[in-house]
Amino acid sequence: FAPLKQIKLSRTHTEKELMQIMVRSESKYPLYKYTYEKNDEDEWIGITSIDDDIEQEKEYWSLDHNTMKYFETIPSLHRSLILVGGLTLFWVVEGSLPLMKFNYKKWKHALPNLFFTGTTIVINFLLAFLLLSTSDWVISNEFGLLHWLPEMPLWLEVTLGLMLLDLVGAYLAHWTEHKVKPLWMIHLVHHSDHKVDTTTANRHHPLESFIRFGFTLFGVFIIGANMGIVMLYQSLSLVLTQFNHANIKLPKKLDLFLSYFIVSPDMHKTHHHYRLPYTDANFGNIFSFWDRLFGTYLPFDREKLVYGVDVFFDEEANGKIKTLLKQPFQTYSKPTLAPETEIK
Repeated sequence: FAPLKQIKLSRTHTEKELMQIMVRSESKYPLYKYTYEKNDEDEWIGITSIDDDIEQEKEYWSLDHNTMKYFETIPSLHRSLILVGGLTLFWVVEGSLPLMKFNYKKWKHALPNLFFTGTTIVINFLLAFLLLSTSDWVISNEFGLLHWLPEMPLWLEVTLGLMLLDLVGAYLAHWTEHKVKPLWMIHLVHHSDHKVDTTTANRHHPLESFIRFGFTLFGVFIIGANMGIVMLYQSLSLVLTQFNHANIKLPKKLDLFLSYFIVSPDMHKTHHHYRLPYTDANFGNIFSFWDRLFGTYLPFDREKLVYGVDVFFDEEANGKIKTLLKQPFQTYSKPTLAPETEIK
C-alpha cells in the first residue's frame, strides 16, 4: 500500500462523499484502486493499492508528485529555514555585490524590517487554518479554475496554479493597494524604507498582512489550488521577494534577461523610486509578465534611483517602529509626478 495522493480527506466527510472522492480518483489515476478507512483517532485516511506495472508506478511516483507531496505537508521548521536561509544568503551577497553603497548601520536599519517580518509570520500562522480549510473544500468539491479546465499533466497544473496565485494573491493585491487611498496609506510602510535591501521584502504593516492574506485566500478559492501548490507558491514568493529587494547589482544584461521571466532586482527597485509614475509601476511579485501584459511595466536607470516616497520623506521617522505602526492613520498626501526629464 502507498499513501493516497492528490486527495484531502476530512473527518467531517460522510461515507457517501468519500465514495464520490474515490470514484473521481480512480477515473483520474486508473492504475490505482482507492479505498478508505478510519484510523485509531477516528480520522478518515485514504489508501491506494498499486498494480504490478512497474513502469507506470515509476511514472506516478515521479519527481513532480514527490515534490508536491513534500510541499503539501512541509514542516514549519523547513519553512523557517527557507525564510532565514534566503535572508542570510542575500544579506551576505549584498556585502559583496551592492547596488547602492549605503552609509548606514545595517543591523539598526534591519530592526524595524525584521519586526514587521515577525508580525507577518505570526498573522499568517494564526490564519493558516483558513487556507487549509479552503483548499480542502475546493479539492473535495472540484471547485475552481484548475478543476474546470481539461485534465492536464501535473507539472502544467502546478505551473498554471503558481501563475494564477501570483496574479490574484500578489499582483492584484499590490495594484489595489496603490489605487485605493486607505490601502495605500497602509502599504506606505513598505515604501517608506529609504535603504531598500533584502530585509525590506517583508516590511509590511500588520494591517497589510491581513489584506494580503485575504487576496491569497480568494486566489486559492477561485483557482481551486491544493495545499501543495499553495505552499510551493508561498515558498517561491518568499525567496524571490528577498531576491528582488536585495541591494545587489547584477550585470545589466543579465538583470534585463531575467526580467522577461521573473521580477528582477532592477525591475522591482524601479517600483521603490520615490516619485510617480515609477511608484505605480512594476507591481509583479514572482512573474514579470503580468506587468507587461497589463501595461504597468516601466524601465528606469538604476543609477538614478531614490528610495522612499516624496511626500513622506522623513527618513528618521520612517525608521521607527512606533511611527510606522501609526503611519496608516496619517493624512493622505498625493504623490508627486516626476519631471518629464526623468521619464523615459
